[in-house]
Amino acid sequence: MNRGLFRVAVVAVLALALFFGWRAWSDWQRGYDPQTVVAASLEGLKEQNVLVPFTARYVAVVTSTQSRLGLSAKKTLIMPGTVRYELDLGRLKQSDLDWDGATNALTVTLPPLRLAGPEIDIDAISEFRDGEILLTLTDAEASLDAANRKAAQEELIRQARGATPMRLAEGAARAAIEQSFAMPLKAVGIDATVTARFE
Repeated sequence: MNRGLFRVAVVAVLALALFFGWRAWSDWQRGYDPQTVVAASLEGLKEQNVLVPFTARYVAVVTSTQSRLGLSAKKTLIMPGTVRYELDLGRLKQSDLDWDGATNALTVTLPPLRLAGPEIDIDAISEFRDGEILLTLTDAEASLDAANRKAAQEELIRQARGATPMRLAEGAARAAIEQSFAMPLKAVGIDATVTARFE
């Protein structure tokens, strides 16, 4: 009989311990100020300095021609390159964060994406040439090569700034930032809606 009472007492103590533990955990979670969590998330992001949410590979095809001494020469360059879309996290400021306590909604205003590159794939470059006499007797080939390289890099950046890749890159950046703020809030029991948008 005493053993039975002892077991009942142990179960009751454990149940109370679990209850008070749960209450303490709930109170501790409710004690977090959302804006403090958001500010901490901002500092964590700024320490990363740069976010690269998207990269894309493009191919430029450019042709340059030159005429001298009644002769002409032409070179075509096919040059692939990779462009990175970067978000400068160091530019994020507290004023870019708008917390609405009534709806538990956070709006983050992002700086514009910047393009890095292009990083040229040297091994994949192809060239086609025409006008061997002029290319052999003069420095026309060097001039055509320089013009093609410059034009190809400009073409890669022009492609990278197109509406579709920019939309994809901005979407990836918004999703990454929204998750970066939403996860810490959720971890402390705050169910918030996070929306990232560009200036």
